[in-house]
Amino acid sequence: MKNWLKKSLYSGLCVAIASCISLSILFGIVLGNPQTVQAKLTDDSYDGNIFALYGGNGSIVPPRISLAQSLQLGRPAMVVFYVDDSADCKKFSPILNLAQGFYGKTLSLIAIPVDSLDLQKKSYAPTEEAYYYKGTVPQTVLISGDGKVSFDQEGLFGFEELDSAIRNLLDLPDAPPELKFRKTDKVINELNP
Repeated sequence: MKNWLKKSLYSGLCVAIASCISLSILFGIVLGNPQTVQAKLTDDSYDGNIFALYGGNGSIVPPRISLAQSLQLGRPAMVVFYVDDSADCKKFSPILNLAQGFYGKTLSLIAIPVDSLDLQKKSYAPTEEAYYYKGTVPQTVLISGDGKVSFDQEGLFGFEELDSAIRNLLDLPDAPPELKFRKTDKVINELNP
């Protein structure tokens, strides 16, 4: 068989194999798993970073500063314990986003995933975040620059309550009644059902 004929047959075979592979990949994508992936605010499933998905701000985690560093600087801190697969934590994430927006320059926001805590340890120092953890998520703790707890709340609550507690901690006057905060019952990615 002539050399050019062999090359021609070989090239044709390669094109046929590549076409079959491409078609099977295409059919696999089109006809593959018919279930769609959808993040849900109302269940305890893992969807990814809740601050990016539901709060609109993935920069909250990982924390930029530890509690020990914040206290060493004499800077007040807000420690929030959460898990990514909790519906309550998902609902609370936009409230933390608002808090970071209003107070991020004067307050250390330290969001701690409970899964990262060493809960087998017998005791913790007051400079360790786990010292304040009570076993529930979300849990929000406000700590002054000198280490005194001024607010410790478990579960969901609105931004207005958190804002009042932060203003108390920072010794700021109450928010004027005409100041309107964004409604926190609707989160960033739940606007379109």
